[in-house]
Amino acid sequence: MLLFSTILEINDSMTKDAFIQLAIEWNQGSPHTENVIQGIKWNGERNIRYGTDSLWLAIEEYRNQNIIAIRYEKTESDGVVWDTDYVMNFNDMKMSIRLDRSYLEEALTVDPSFSTPHFITLLIEKGYLKLDGDLPISRDPILISEDNLEILVDVINGEKKYRLPVVYISKTLHDEDPINVRRIAGRLKGVAHVLVEKSLWLNDRIRRLCDSKNEYYGAIGIYYPNQAMGHRRYRYRAYEGSDVILLEKIIRNVIQYSNAQLVNTLYTWQGVSNALLRDRLNSQRAERLAAETAKEQAKSEADALIESVDEELQKLQKQVEDLTHVNESLLYENQGLRAKINGTDATPVLYLGDEDEFFPDEIKEMILVALEEKMAKIDSKTRQFDVLRDIIHSNGGCQHSADKKAQELKAALKGYKNVSGSLRQLLSEIGFIITEEGKHYKLTYYGDGRYWTTIAKTPSDNRSGMNVALTIIKNML
Repeated sequence: MLLFSTILEINDSMTKDAFIQLAIEWNQGSPHTENVIQGIKWNGERNIRYGTDSLWLAIEEYRNQNIIAIRYEKTESDGVVWDTDYVMNFNDMKMSIRLDRSYLEEALTVDPSFSTPHFITLLIEKGYLKLDGDLPISRDPILISEDNLEILVDVINGEKKYRLPVVYISKTLHDEDPINVRRIAGRLKGVAHVLVEKSLWLNDRIRRLCDSKNEYYGAIGIYYPNQAMGHRRYRYRAYEGSDVILLEKIIRNVIQYSNAQLVNTLYTWQGVSNALLRDRLNSQRAERLAAETAKEQAKSEADALIESVDEELQKLQKQVEDLTHVNESLLYENQGLRAKINGTDATPVLYLGDEDEFFPDEIKEMILVALEEKMAKIDSKTRQFDVLRDIIHSNGGCQHSADKKAQELKAALKGYKNVSGSLRQLLSEIGFIITEEGKHYKLTYYGDGRYWTTIAKTPSDNRSGMNVALTIIKNML
């Protein structure tokens, strides 16, 4: 399963030897000792393999196309296979970097800690990467100030395109960054440029220059090179944990875009291996034909050549078997993905907006409840009723989790005398952040400042608890 893919433009300072040495340095310098291949002493060979069956690094040179392909593979104890491929085309001076793992059901979700490979950091540090127009490929954010404002303005107005997506991060109303800008720039190194507004006072000037098309007050925009993708905007909301949610959302979308780009087969390890195999087979056929033609003149020499050819063909047959195994694995992956997609049964009826989901299926449950309430008001013999009933049934029906929470709240708050430990625990389980404010506690729903209420530490009458419960049920559940 493809986890990461990008193609980078490399400057002329990189040689074939430097590329191979850098890949070996990447492995030998890994902080994870279990990933380091022992005993690598490269002596300049271009077609060689190091390691064991479960942990190895191989180098292949395809001279016909001036390409060097390197694969690092690790097989875990549970059978999961990780492949990291570096393919450098010295004709085009472009490098492909791909990270794959064998298919598992859980692999369909993106690891929230995922960062682009450290190999890109090595390319940056050694100065091998070409500029993207007037922007460097960097692991640091680029501050947008008065001095370089035209960079941002040209991107927003569509007057300049870069090879990589541009992520623009505006300052919040309090002149702060909505997310950790250094972290996102580091995790998106090699696949996006991260531009950060230096100060809030630039907003008015940017707005004038961009005809109010710019992001502001903490909003983040992604400007894709592909016109079909265009521009995505993500609003900022100040609640506890919103920065992490927003950061991961941006990273996920940029990585998905990078992985979706079409790649020539000669920029993949498998494509280079297949091309080498094809060329070797063609060469062997030509040699065998020549040997058979010259059989009458030099039978003994031809026999020796045929024997050598047969040995080589056995090696190639083994390679074909290995490739067949890879293809079978890919077939299994495709079948699993197809089953996953087929499980959805159809194109989604609705798409999620910009509201973050506080807990799994929260938004889905709200929509299903609204459909149920609508069904109750219409004739059961109508088309509208049948369609709504089908949608509710196809989505597993309403679980009415909000009703269950409402009943628990009413029972706990009815005639309460104080905010006991058990009541605090229930409120926390429902999703409230509890803070003290004088004679009251402030209850903020999932830390979102839009949804809050207060509860007295010691209520003045028996009805106050039920009033709090009704407020929560009405505004938050």
